[in-house]
Amino acid sequence: MKIIPLELPDLMLVELDFYGDQRGFFLERFNKELFAKIGLPVAFAQLNHSRSSPKVLRGLHYQFNPPQGKLIGVVHGAIWDVAVDIRPDSPTFGKHATVELSDINGKLLFIPSGFAHGFCVLGNESADVLYMVDNTYNPHGEGGILWSDPQLKINWPVSDPIISAKDQKQPSFEVYRTSQTANAFNPKAHGSPYQCCAQYKRGPMVGQKKNSLDQET
Repeated sequence: MKIIPLELPDLMLVELDFYGDQRGFFLERFNKELFAKIGLPVAFAQLNHSRSSPKVLRGLHYQFNPPQGKLIGVVHGAIWDVAVDIRPDSPTFGKHATVELSDINGKLLFIPSGFAHGFCVLGNESADVLYMVDNTYNPHGEGGILWSDPQLKINWPVSDPIISAKDQKQPSFEVYRTSQTANAFNPKAHGSPYQCCAQYKRGPMVGQKKNSLDQET
């Protein structure tokens, strides 16, 4: 297993050890002891599974109360995954990172709290996404940002995406930036740097009920 810090602070790509032969493949998606050793969270509260049809785009979503980090992987199909830094005091506030996750590339993306998340389906197959979250879903503590906000400059690789009515009406990044919600991710307001994410240290390289669809990412 290898941990690769991405260009945005605290965002980490996990490359799993992939063992394949003529029968298929095997990989280990979670190992409590190893995750703890390299600085990833191990106290997950939920394991969620979503299925999305071709051309579906979900996002951008975040949870601020309680703040929620997530470990994302794909078990069928492929997605183009997006994480946007929404921590006001971060040097990369408003910037985003992208990565392709698929059922065969053996990659997971760890997104700590303080990021908005979204993805679109790649190719002509549906995509099954598994994501482990470190706090339970709270419908009163979630928020969103418009997927196509021009300030974010996200170049989504899908034309005419299928988007929920809810996501079509998400507020702009400017509205988020000036909102009280943004203060939930402001370390100056809470007394420790990146308070929502400080419990995760960057690890070294290591060798080889409301409608549930509302909590989709």
